[in-house]
Amino acid sequence: MSLRKAALRLGVFAIACGAVAFSGQADAKGLKIGFSQVTLQSPFYVQLRDGAIAAAKAGGDELIFLDANGDVSKQNNDIQDLITQKVDVLIINPANADAVEPSLEAAEQAHIPVVTVDRSVKDKFTAHVGRDNKKMGFIVGQAVESALKAAGKSKAKIIEIQGDAGGAVMMDRRDGFHDAMKDSGNVIVEGPYAEYIRANAVTAMQDLLQANPDVNVVYAHNDDMALGALQVLKEAGRNDVMVAGVDGLSEALDAMPNGNYVATALNDPQYLGDVTIQVARAIKDGKKVPTFVDAGTALVTKANVGDVKHTGLFAEYRPDVLGSN
Repeated sequence: MSLRKAALRLGVFAIACGAVAFSGQADAKGLKIGFSQVTLQSPFYVQLRDGAIAAAKAGGDELIFLDANGDVSKQNNDIQDLITQKVDVLIINPANADAVEPSLEAAEQAHIPVVTVDRSVKDKFTAHVGRDNKKMGFIVGQAVESALKAAGKSKAKIIEIQGDAGGAVMMDRRDGFHDAMKDSGNVIVEGPYAEYIRANAVTAMQDLLQANPDVNVVYAHNDDMALGALQVLKEAGRNDVMVAGVDGLSEALDAMPNGNYVATALNDPQYLGDVTIQVARAIKDGKKVPTFVDAGTALVTKANVGDVKHTGLFAEYRPDVLGSN
């Protein structure tokens, strides 16, 4: 994606968030940007990093990337290292919002603006770049309800395979889906927390299917878990059960045209990384940036899956083609 297109899209996000159009100093050049990420033990976070690296390189900026490997203590040390290197802007994908508080205070004292990405913190940050996970759960829920109505099914039983206990993303994707199902007459059976891992979802689905043979739909908080459930359903010959997830994994989109995978919401990590760099650059330019920059999502169903480019691990989010839900 060109820098011009990224800037235009960022301007759209600012307007959507009620912010004043960007204005201020001339574009900064040759920035030193620090990026402390929670982990690389996930394809999503690998591609988030890659998107940020590509955007920084395209803009002539230096990106210093450090992987905390899920360790809060290491992340705090990494952030302190980045502060010592006098980065112009600090990007943080926090392992734990509360545990990185000392680092946020140190950045504030050093007058270094902080941009959080994907995972937010409570305060001491300039902007957060992410997606509305509640909206994502809601639009997937609406699509599931539409698919049930089209199939002539009412009072359906829906099994929900959840993410991580107490996680903000889990709660938002759960609450959004439940809101969409409110007053629908459908019954949601809340399954176990499978930690967004496919293998865990396979084990969970085996037990859930045995206990709920009358299931009509499986909704999982990400596509990886939904695909695990789909595997179990296929092995059991249950091609009558609809499946839906979130994130826009290409494998999920591939399952749509000739199968019972009915919906997902896009969560393109490379685009998220790109937008984060654009936000960091805008802040350093002295431009007005909204506190929450919504990187946008789009619903994918059988009806529009052919319009979505998904040659990589995750489908691409292209607002110019798909619009924004």
